[in-house]
Amino acid sequence: MKTLYLDIFSGISGDMFIGAMLDLGTDYETLKSELTKLGLDGYHLHAARKSKAAIEGTKFDVHLEDHGHSHDHGHSHDHGHSHDHGHSHDHEHSHDHGHDHVHGRNFTDIKAMINQSSLSDWVKEKSIAVFGRVAAAEGKVHGLPPEEVHFHEVGAVDSIVDIVGACICLELMDKPRVLSSPVVEGTGFVMCAHGRFPIPTAATLEILGARGVAVTQCEEKGELVTPTGAALIAEFAESFAPMSGMVAEKIGYGLGTRDNKTRPNVLRACLGTSAESSELDWETDFVTVIEVNIDDSLPEHIGYLSNQLLASGALDVFQTPVIMKKQRPGVLLSVLCNEADSDSLSEKILRDSSAFGLRRTRWERRKLQRESIEVETSFGTVRIKQGLLNGKVIKSAPEHDDCASLAKTKGVSILDIYKAAQQAADNK
Repeated sequence: MKTLYLDIFSGISGDMFIGAMLDLGTDYETLKSELTKLGLDGYHLHAARKSKAAIEGTKFDVHLEDHGHSHDHGHSHDHGHSHDHGHSHDHEHSHDHGHDHVHGRNFTDIKAMINQSSLSDWVKEKSIAVFGRVAAAEGKVHGLPPEEVHFHEVGAVDSIVDIVGACICLELMDKPRVLSSPVVEGTGFVMCAHGRFPIPTAATLEILGARGVAVTQCEEKGELVTPTGAALIAEFAESFAPMSGMVAEKIGYGLGTRDNKTRPNVLRACLGTSAESSELDWETDFVTVIEVNIDDSLPEHIGYLSNQLLASGALDVFQTPVIMKKQRPGVLLSVLCNEADSDSLSEKILRDSSAFGLRRTRWERRKLQRESIEVETSFGTVRIKQGLLNGKVIKSAPEHDDCASLAKTKGVSILDIYKAAQQAADNK
């Protein structure tokens, strides 16, 4: 399995990450084409080979047409007005005091935009998860639920492009395993709505802290790790350690804008294999598992709560019969969710159940690569979900909703639809 090692000795931002991916060979035109699926306008992209401190790499920019300037990429490591500060600082002008909401987007709006696009399911899931980390951090800083966090128009556009673009790049690279060096941040202050604020910024520190990532500051004056950069590594990086047993087959550099005093303002990305890499190309990620034992609620109340949790973003909710202390029968309610959603879902459980407490753990997952195909049966078209390992289909399953819909319209058993769809998939 391919391994992508992010050497963030000089920090990371969304534009630097995409620049590094383009420098590794990700196709720029394909990236632009995929981003059009969002239906987002008011910007155009630019990527060019440049050098920073005699290091040649790729500079990626998002130019906002309505505002006549490029975002963070003109400032990303200018670090006075980075696009990520559209989250952490300029953002305070919007939701903190109720300003600029007219043209802003909140996290709910952004999730809807991504979900309604024709991007792949994986890009949708990961983009929302990364954005969710930023929204959860901002919400905690400003005392708001993540769904209500607003991003002013400039911040929303460039952040959507950066985050979704980063996920597209990883998919175009066949979703490599991601590792990172330890997180290094600069020192000093940035300007926000109420004056000077120390580095690391509040949002960046919240994002990395929620994931349990250690931060070490260096002598470089200025912000090195932006909230978007922090959210990307918090979502994708399996570990944060020095390079070990890595064979770098390709090396790419994503360039920032500012000229640092102690180190080149570049993100070095190494693509290759490592001694720890599995030979299997399954996907790897992390989820939060919330568990609570309940023995004093009506079953229908637990069922209602389960449905509410799923509607609020839980990846899965299930119940297990258990025998509790004093031999009381009860239910173990288990919730799988993205880390960014764990606080809001925990709050919902404590508010809407009889529980006085809950447990949270972080699980590592292994998942088959997934594809969706359509097959024709005598009853109609059915989508088939396929699971692949090392490029080979090892299992497939007809989509239940398609089978159920055809069973109703054709007046036949769903088992007949399922069997016909499975046979068509096997033949294909």
